[in-house]
Amino acid sequence: MLAAAAALPAAAQSKIGFVNTERIFRESRPAKAAEQRLEAEFKKKDAELNDLANRLQAESKKLETDGPVLSETQRRDRQNRLADLDREFQRKQRDFRDEVGQKRQAEFAEVLNAANRALKAIGEREGYDAIFQDAAWANPKLDVTDKVIKALEGAPAK
Repeated sequence: MLAAAAALPAAAQSKIGFVNTERIFRESRPAKAAEQRLEAEFKKKDAELNDLANRLQAESKKLETDGPVLSETQRRDRQNRLADLDREFQRKQRDFRDEVGQKRQAEFAEVLNAANRALKAIGEREGYDAIFQDAAWANPKLDVTDKVIKALEGAPAK
């Protein structure tokens, strides 16, 4: 019992903090640069996908308006072409989402690694016993997110 009472003052002197990873991903210079790289890299593919979606929609409307005057064979041929175009669109859309997701994950993993290095340096320099990421709740005075974002401002961009 006496040992437990003696441990309380030591625990009370612990220095802890937390960091909000979402804010780092949203506000830090490396995260903003990663977002810009992603936008630039996928801008052309996104435009191509939008063009294909517009073409699909136009072909669908054309079939709808022309349908009553087409022969059964013509209507079936157009429906088949429309179904092929729809499958192509679905495939390209799925591939696009997968590619963007993988690239985003890789880009933001680098941001997280840089943030963790900055966090470790801050923790060691300022004598923290523990710094937690994404606390369910913490007193705002324990938040070191601004310090990490400021440290990342000096981090070299990729």
